[in-house]
Amino acid sequence: MADSPDCPSIDDIPLPALLRHARFAYAFSVRQELLAAGFDDLPRNGPYVLGGMVNRDGSASDLVSQLGISKQAASRLVDALVESGYLERAEDPKDRRRAILTATARGEAAAAATHAGVTEVDQRLERSLGPAELTALREGLVALIDIADQMRGDLGDED
Repeated sequence: MADSPDCPSIDDIPLPALLRHARFAYAFSVRQELLAAGFDDLPRNGPYVLGGMVNRDGSASDLVSQLGISKQAASRLVDALVESGYLERAEDPKDRRRAILTATARGEAAAAATHAGVTEVDQRLERSLGPAELTALREGLVALIDIADQMRGDLGDED
């Protein structure tokens, strides 16, 4: 992405464009790891949910809500993960209206492949930037998240 006659200065490229294209490094790496491990049927957003549940101890409902998708799309995603054997659904003994979702062995293996893909990009990024610059990048991204949260609060929108 170096400056050249065919490539604009990095300062001229809008941050949203950089963010949009940069995420493909993770998407590509994760997809390659999943395919190599035989998980070619994982639905879109499945790696995020499984990875968050298994690798970060997140709850399925929190992770799905972070995706910013409709309730219908969230329900379809969870159903697809259950039907494909990545998640198991059980009735909550404390509240029969709720379901408890847990990763199956297959889901845990897919989460491990997802983690490997993320780690690969993280390592390459640290080699490219160095530890201090990587920390600064993370801080900048957290600042963007904080701004988004503030804007949501300003609108009175919790989603």
